[in-house]
Formats: sequence, structure tokens, C-alpha cells
Amino acid sequence: MQTIGERLEEARKKKGISIREAAEATKIRGDYLQKFESNHFDIGLTEIYTRGFLRTYANFLKLPSDRIINDYAALGRGEVRPRQPNREVYGRMEIGVATPPDAGTTAAAENPAAKVPTNSGPAQPHYPKTGSSLPTGPDPAIVFKYLKWGGAAVIGILALLLVWSLFSSGPKASSTNKDNPMAAAPSRTPTFGLEALGPVSVTVHRANPDGTDGELLFTGSMGAGEKRTVSRPGPVFIEASLAQNIQIVLNGRPHNLGEILGTGKRRGELPAP
Repeated sequence: MQTIGERLEEARKKKGISIREAAEATKIRGDYLQKFESNHFDIGLTEIYTRGFLRTYANFLKLPSDRIINDYAALGRGEVRPRQPNREVYGRMEIGVATPPDAGTTAAAENPAAKVPTNSGPAQPHYPKTGSSLPTGPDPAIVFKYLKWGGAAVIGILALLLVWSLFSSGPKASSTNKDNPMAAAPSRTPTFGLEALGPVSVTVHRANPDGTDGELLFTGSMGAGEKRTVSRPGPVFIEASLAQNIQIVLNGRPHNLGEILGTGKRRGELPAP
């Protein structure tokens, strides 16, 4: 009469599948299935899991699971005659028969005082603890000394660059200030604003000491709401096509040019600030 493991193995091989394929299909570890087929049911799990895995595997192989479970229950807690595992390849690892321990090792385990003979062979080289001729790393003291010198050199170069940059820019600035004292404090030319209240044409000239027109400072047409800023280096002449349409802005305050010049006048002088 076939054992449980023989029936499982025979059914699996008839289906033409490997242990690995059966494990992937049933979601049961391959080593558990291998033990079932070898009549080893002590897989380190509780009885309910062992019976469940065995029933699932039997159903997968189309075997009567109730009969398999009954035969398993009939075994009780006794051990079934183990079958020698086949040398079928499981995945990438070949499951084979374990090699029996060496006789000398067995004797040593049973009698610790016994001397187990060792294989004769060439003596292993022995390296002395001190005075070894093996190559060693660089001396830490020498490495530290070179690092210290390198750091000092870098610091010296940075200091020289700093001093050079200071002296290369300093004399030029001092000579410029000496030759031209006003260079450090550039002058700001006064200005005034023009704001159009309506369409108007405006011309602004610098006033010469003899009362004639000097440098042209501004000329052009302005629309309502348009603003201009004109330099005021001294007295200036202002001429507008419609004086009432232009305002002079001094110190942020607007002044109507028509009111400044008077009725009917189109030209007037704005004194120096």
C-alpha cells in the first residue's frame, strides 16, 4: 500500500509539474511540499496548519483530500517510515541526500577528550606579532606634518592676495580724491517741474547775464496731465503758448505760470534757486 508521500509525489509527476510550480500554485512553501512527499509531516507548525496545507495540496493534485487527511490522522503521533528524498531540482537548488558526518568528527563529538586526526599538509605560514615585514600604511606623524605645511601655505597665499588687493586699489582712490576734492561729493543740479493743465508748447532757456537766451534746456509740446522735469542751473527764461495751461512746480508746490507772469504775458524769468 502506498504511503501518503508516495501518492502525493506520483500525482504531481503525473500532472507534469515541479515542486516549485506546485508551491507557486498553492501558495505553500516548497520545502513543506517536499517534506510531505517524503512522509515528514513535522514542519514546525501547529496541527491545524499542517492539516490545512496537506488538504490544499491534495485538492490541487486532484486526490481525495478526506482520505488523505484520514490516513494522516491514522498515523497518530508516530513517525512514518521516511522516504529518501529524490534528487529533483527545486528552483535553482538541488535537494539531495545529506552526507553523513565524518567518522572522526562523530568520535570527537562522543568523546571530547579524543584527538581527531587532521589531514596532513603544508604548514601554514606564521607571521610574527612584531617586526613584521608586511607593508604598512604611511606614518601618521609624517602625514600630519605635510598637511600642516600645506595648510600654512594656503593661508599665506590668501593673506598675500588680500594685501595685494588692498594696496592695488588704495593709492588710485587717494590720488583721485587729492587731484579733485569735489569728486567724492558730486554736485546735484537743481531742477523744477512742468505740469500741463491743457495743450501747451513750452520752451526753457538758460538766462545769460546780459539778459539774452542761453543754453536750451527744454522745448516741446505737452498734453493735459503731462509732466516734465527740467534742470535749473541758474536763472531761466520760460516761454509758453498758453501760460495759463502750464504750472511751475517748485519744492513740490505748483504755481500757475499765467498768474506769475500776469495777464497776456507768455514769457518770464524764473530766478536762480
